[in-house]
Amino acid sequence: MEKIKVAHIITRLDKGGSAENTLLTVRGLGREMYDIILVRGLSVESNMAEDEARAVEEIVREAKREGISIITIPSLIRRIHPFYDLKTFFALIKILRHERPDIVHTHTSKAGILGRWAAFFARVPVIIHTPHGHVFWGYSGRCRTSFYIVLERLTACITDKIIALTEQEKKDHLHFRIASEDKFSVVHSGVDLDRFSNTSVDSAAMKRRLGIPEGNLVVDTAGRLTHVKGHRYLIEAAGKIVSSRPDTTFVFLGDGELSDELKNMTSRLGIEENVKFLGWRPDVAEVMSIFDIFVLPSLNEGMGRVLVEAMALGKPIVASNIGGIPDLVVDGENGYLVPVGDVDALAARIKELLDDPGKREEMGEYGGKIAIDYGADVMVQKIDQLYHELLQEKDIAI
Repeated sequence: MEKIKVAHIITRLDKGGSAENTLLTVRGLGREMYDIILVRGLSVESNMAEDEARAVEEIVREAKREGISIITIPSLIRRIHPFYDLKTFFALIKILRHERPDIVHTHTSKAGILGRWAAFFARVPVIIHTPHGHVFWGYSGRCRTSFYIVLERLTACITDKIIALTEQEKKDHLHFRIASEDKFSVVHSGVDLDRFSNTSVDSAAMKRRLGIPEGNLVVDTAGRLTHVKGHRYLIEAAGKIVSSRPDTTFVFLGDGELSDELKNMTSRLGIEENVKFLGWRPDVAEVMSIFDIFVLPSLNEGMGRVLVEAMALGKPIVASNIGGIPDLVVDGENGYLVPVGDVDALAARIKELLDDPGKREEMGEYGGKIAIDYGADVMVQKIDQLYHELLQEKDIAI
């Protein structure tokens, strides 16, 4: 039997959710059934720390050893750049005409636009796109956002299926009339649950290594330090909490362009002793296991797979009521939802959990049960099924 050839296209590989989702997908699809190509940019705009960049390249090497063909296009970058974008577009057409895949599966906004149109002109039979969230709010001004919406609507016309990570993400796309409902499938972003649910760490020793005072409660967030993640709201909330709960340490896992600005905020608020910026770390599961509360104050979020990781570790959640987050966080059950950018509500809910260990434990246990449904195997099985359904609809022998 001939293998199904699938070309995945993504703008950048880093340790963010969209890249990890894509890598779990390409590595999870069986080699006996699939011939996989992964096309990527150089990820130069991720501003990764050396350790993070090395970790990403090691994953790429592992993927190659597993039989995945990796093709790098240096001109594939995140920002709009007419020259590089046109160069990338023709490079993609050339690659797809040479490789002749049965399916092109694009990921994220930029690769999704260029990759789908390249697939269309290369006459690829099946075109699929996973936005991994959307750029309809929280990223750009009104004019640029309107331009993105028009582009997405036009490109949806040549797309066979759009994979939303959550029901809410699907609803958002329908709200902006990106495509008709029949073009959408919902496939939750998968997480390597074993890595988080089976973590065993000496909490006291880990706190000492991180410089967290013994006996302090720990509030954590994780993600790239960029505007859309809303970290400044958590810092402002920390400023309100520390005065009454000085035994609290706030930890930020991740790097990004706002690192210096956020650190300066803690100094201006006089809470630098209660805030730790750990940067990117390879032992994220072990570090997260010592936290008491996980917070995600994002302005926009496709799903927030880091929430699944936190829930797999049995942590209660406080998060923005936005995007796909409400699909994961049941308000009052495994955590609390707060309005986007509402510092007072964020601080109040965090403090409520700091003051109530029984509630933290109860919510953490409930979250652990929810996390089971978001394993990587479940995601890969659903994508495999979708591939077969679309190929059958196009009368392509498999």
